[in-house]
Amino acid sequence: MLIKFLDLQQLNHKYLPDIHSRLAEVYTSGWYIQGKQNTQFSQNFADFCGTRYALGVANGLSALSLIIKGYGFGAGDEIIVPANTYIASILAISQNQCTPVLVEPSIDTYNIDVDLIEQHITKNTKAIMVVHLYGQVVEMSKVWELAKKYNLKIIEDSAQAHGATYQGKVVGNLGDASGFSFYPGKNLGAFGDAGAITTNDTVLYNTVKALANYGSHEKYHNLHKGENSRMDEMQAAIVDVKLSALSEENAARRRIATYYSTHIHNPDVILPSVASEEGHVWHLYVVRVRNRSHFQQYLLDHGIQTVIHYPIPPHKQVAYKEWGHLSFPITEKIHNEVISLPLSPVLSREDMQYIVDTVNKYVE
Repeated sequence: MLIKFLDLQQLNHKYLPDIHSRLAEVYTSGWYIQGKQNTQFSQNFADFCGTRYALGVANGLSALSLIIKGYGFGAGDEIIVPANTYIASILAISQNQCTPVLVEPSIDTYNIDVDLIEQHITKNTKAIMVVHLYGQVVEMSKVWELAKKYNLKIIEDSAQAHGATYQGKVVGNLGDASGFSFYPGKNLGAFGDAGAITTNDTVLYNTVKALANYGSHEKYHNLHKGENSRMDEMQAAIVDVKLSALSEENAARRRIATYYSTHIHNPDVILPSVASEEGHVWHLYVVRVRNRSHFQQYLLDHGIQTVIHYPIPPHKQVAYKEWGHLSFPITEKIHNEVISLPLSPVLSREDMQYIVDTVNKYVE
């Protein structure tokens, strides 16, 4: 027996009849790019996030990169970003010739330590990129204050936090613009690569809409040096079907996470810290263990599959070898110790109980 970390076949099974119906519409329409499905999903997703606009794009990295490009940020401009994020957040900054300024996270929430941001702001700082890591929303009040004080843009990396809320507002509507990923394993996952941008900024929306379409609002008339970053009609149809059940699935994730947090009692396993129930949608249930490789092998030997998100921090990646001399001890501690337990809406009560019992029996 193996309890999969994430069983996508089972997770997507209940959607298949509606997805097949919507895909049939796409097949017979003869319109496969920027058509009815994109229009419908964009409106529904904007409504879900509470924003004026949503734009389907190719993937989450592209969403963030287009936002930065849309604001006209470039060489010499600095963007603050958490040091322990997935590398896509940082790649989006680098791709626009901007300088990523890495800030340590909180050891409790794993999100950017908002009390450390101000000391990293310089005359070249243009934006703060907040990453709602593992599904938990960043403490935004302090970020809002700093953005107002220094006239900075707030860019949300919402790739892991679809539907999380803060002070009654949904992620994607907590800054000036937000990038989403619909990679298949996300809380709202496509059947391939896809992403979205949300914003209330009309000028930015019109700009990124053109940038994602070769820099063009009108065919063969190019206002910008753009790129090809469009969500195809099939992926738009799929995520639109699944969007209707996102809140229900997030609630199921919360129930599983609560069960874990209530029943795991092992002093060798550090459980995640939660600021508020509605502020976490549990894309991942991440624990910390000092001897992670031993713990992972122990669980696998007992039929439980786990994943490490992420084993190497960005400043230790070969791609950013110029940062090799930098030290971020909290980030490094997190990346050396974190491991994600299975968590998805299709996990059975028996599986949950088995996972809890197995974790509780672990001896370092």
